[in-house]
Amino acid sequence: MEIALDTPVKTATPSRPRQRSKRRSMPMVVKLAYRNLFHDRLSFAVTIVGIVFSVVLVAVQTGIYLGSEKKISAILDAAPADLWIVPLGTKSYDDPSLLSGRERHMALSTPGVENAEDMVVSFAKWRKPEGGQTTILLVGSEQISDKPLPWNIEEGSREALNAPDTVAIDQSYFPDLGIKGVNNHAEINGVDIEVAATTRRIRSFTTLPFVFTSIENSRRLSGAEQNQATYERVLLAPGADPQKVKTEILARLPDVEVLTQDEFRKRSQSYWLFQTGAGAALIAGAVLGLIVGIVIVAQTLYSSTKDHINEFATLRALGAGAGYIVKVILMQAVLSGLIGFALGFILSLGVIEAAKDTKLTVIMTPQLASTLFAVTIGMCIFAAISAIVKVVRIDPAVVFSR
Repeated sequence: MEIALDTPVKTATPSRPRQRSKRRSMPMVVKLAYRNLFHDRLSFAVTIVGIVFSVVLVAVQTGIYLGSEKKISAILDAAPADLWIVPLGTKSYDDPSLLSGRERHMALSTPGVENAEDMVVSFAKWRKPEGGQTTILLVGSEQISDKPLPWNIEEGSREALNAPDTVAIDQSYFPDLGIKGVNNHAEINGVDIEVAATTRRIRSFTTLPFVFTSIENSRRLSGAEQNQATYERVLLAPGADPQKVKTEILARLPDVEVLTQDEFRKRSQSYWLFQTGAGAALIAGAVLGLIVGIVIVAQTLYSSTKDHINEFATLRALGAGAGYIVKVILMQAVLSGLIGFALGFILSLGVIEAAKDTKLTVIMTPQLASTLFAVTIGMCIFAAISAIVKVVRIDPAVVFSR
């Protein structure tokens, strides 16, 4: 007993709590989805190629559609007006016919109108210096506006167009017009003209090149009278009611149409994109790309699920619910969408950059990029439905029958 009492008692030292690793482990759902995707790399590559193809096709087709809208309304946007007086029955901006010639004075005498500017637009024959001719769209405007035409001038100046028989053309139309730059000569409707300025990236939706000049030159070259115009740009005084002024102008000029800026833009875009069928073709191409992407992703996810059916059945037998396995498949779809979108978007930006100085205008906007991302992820999730249906029907007893 004494020995026992004299023996020092060892006090238990409290064990130190284990320090958890600061690095968080990957969630099991993500890990399973990742391994399923990369288990068969050939199938995964096919999936990514399908998504990339879909993203690029949808991005380019939609970008062309937006670019077409911009090209159709390019001149209207560059030289906006509060109201436009146009000939009766005008379908679009590049469907020109001459007004009678009294529209400007009638507009200026209308209460609420601050200014009115003539604009002459007409088709004309361009004869190349080396021979041969082509049709152009001649655009003449006054230079008194705060937003005169043309814009994006690379060589020469806008003031140079005030000289007799001088014009400005876009650099992208040099080959079509047989021109190499400023100071070159050609003929418009049999009149010798000089290229006094060149612009960049001002292209028409149709194949007809825009050729800009002063209002005086355009009247002389097109054969219009000195008081005639194709369109009248009406600028309103501050505080004026556009609808009230529009009604008053129509009462004074019953044989014309008066359109707001937005109405003229939409009419021009609607005519070329929908009445001609061009817009429907672009939309159909984008939808086709979306369908191709859905089919390829659905086929790959379904095949992957079928190949791993025993593994999924094992998870079910171990107590994993159908919802957990559905999360794995959805995560596969999301991971595929993220990788495919990233690669496809980069490739799309390359295509858009390459088309900048061509006649093809492709636009990428932040709204289009975000919509494209949402559509891609949604496409992949939708494509996972067939695989999810297969998983939900798994019988856990499959594990014990092997």
